[in-house]
Amino acid sequence: MSQIDRTDRRIIAALQRDGRIAVTTLSEAVGLSANAVAERMRRLQRDGVITGYRAILSPRALGLGLTAFCEIKLDRTSADIFEEFAAAVREVEAVEECHMVAGGFDYLLKTRHTDIEAYRAFLSNALLALPGVRETRTYPVMESVVERGGAAFS
Repeated sequence: MSQIDRTDRRIIAALQRDGRIAVTTLSEAVGLSANAVAERMRRLQRDGVITGYRAILSPRALGLGLTAFCEIKLDRTSADIFEEFAAAVREVEAVEECHMVAGGFDYLLKTRHTDIEAYRAFLSNALLALPGVRETRTYPVMESVVERGGAAFS
C-alpha cells in the first residue's frame, strides 16, 4: 500500500464531496497538473484506497421514508452460522448495511422501507427467516443528522 500524503488527502476529500469532479477542476483545487492528479487517482484505485464510485440516491425520493436499525442476536456463535447468516442477508434488498459487531448482539443492520407497515412485513417475512436469528431489536430513525455515504476522510 502506498503512502497517502497531504495532496492525496485533498484529492480524496474532493472526490468524496463530488465523485464526478473533472480532473482539470480537481487539479486546479490541489495545485497539480491534470496528468499528475490522474496518476494519483489511478494509484489510489490500484492500491485499494479508492474502491469505486457510485450515485448517492435520496431514499425519500425513492419512497423509502423509514430507516430502521436492527440489532440481531444469533442463536449460536459459530463460523458456519456466521457464514450462513452473512450469505443470506446479502440477498435481502431492504438491508442497506450489515455489520458484525462485538458486544451484546452479533449484527447491526441499517434497513430502508416505505413505512412502518413495510418494516413489519420485512421483519416477519425476511428478517426472522434469516439463518440463526434468535432475537431482534429495532430502532426506527426519527431524524438522520449525518449521513455521509462512506468513510469520512480529510
